[in-house]
Amino acid sequence: MRSEIGSEFHWDPAVLTGGGNDLPAGRLFATGCGALSELLRMLGPAGRLHVPSYFCMGVAEALSERTPIAWYRHLPDGRGPRWETLRVRDGDVVLAQNLFGREGRQYGPLWRAWIRAHPGIPVIEDHSHDPISDWARRSEAAYAVASLRKTLPVPDGGLLWSPRGLPLPSPRGPESTGAHLKLAAMLLKAAWRDGRPIDKEQFRSLQQQGEHELLGSHGPACAFTRAALPVMDVAGIRAAGRDNVREVERLLSTRTGQGMKVWGDGPFRLQLECPTSPVRDALQAHLADHRIYAPVHWRQERGRLWSGDHDAAELAGRFLTLPVDHRCGPGDLSRIAEVVQSFAPALAA
Repeated sequence: MRSEIGSEFHWDPAVLTGGGNDLPAGRLFATGCGALSELLRMLGPAGRLHVPSYFCMGVAEALSERTPIAWYRHLPDGRGPRWETLRVRDGDVVLAQNLFGREGRQYGPLWRAWIRAHPGIPVIEDHSHDPISDWARRSEAAYAVASLRKTLPVPDGGLLWSPRGLPLPSPRGPESTGAHLKLAAMLLKAAWRDGRPIDKEQFRSLQQQGEHELLGSHGPACAFTRAALPVMDVAGIRAAGRDNVREVERLLSTRTGQGMKVWGDGPFRLQLECPTSPVRDALQAHLADHRIYAPVHWRQERGRLWSGDHDAAELAGRFLTLPVDHRCGPGDLSRIAEVVQSFAPALAA
């Protein structure tokens, strides 16, 4: 079997167990961004949408076309939202997030308290990094959303629901052709992994083209995603990812004193905080040289729409996500740790 760690999901029918997926009931869009855009359209003219300062700038930019954006400070430093920076007024909407899926236990209850203290302000919770967390399932927010393709092996899917049972918008338009291209890429990647005579660039090109066409789609999720999700073992995928995060965190514990900090406790991925942006970029390239594809969440380019929070932008330049999801076995986890540790001499220099 050809081996690489991370990158886009391949299709593996073993994730279909028929036991129920534990996801909240709601409307299934092609993308989480499209679901948010349609929700804001349904809510009508509003004041401002308050967005965390450490967030996906592409989504924020798309939403800014629907409503004015205001920023409140929320950094990946374990301290959660800075409530004093969340200055709302009548007509505003707030977007909250479970950042990297590791804030639910501590900040889910605090968000519930904030919601109760501000009953006139609709809160939309983003649970993309852990769509079946206790926080997601016990939410008291007006609305909640999860971009499912970020954590689950489906070509598209943005779930929108209302924990309070409020009306929801419906998807608009047809299925995205981007989802069909991404599904083709997932199937071809599975064949490539099995050693079939598939050109890797073929499925990479399909994936990239599909993602480009899919971005921001407010149409429905594709037929494949709609059929697969009800019988997908989402809880098993989550449990495997959480176990992997804990194991790699343990394996990397000896490196935390040499310029890199390990941020675990999430269910799907693990973050490394590097001392500088050049070190982060060099580590990402080092991992890629060993066929480990670690994404960045998320770049903030000051020449485009960005949060205006210099600390958020600076941290965004130093964080790297290790792909330790359900696809990784014990050998993969050891290889990730060994490759990161082999970078230590360069880091020390």
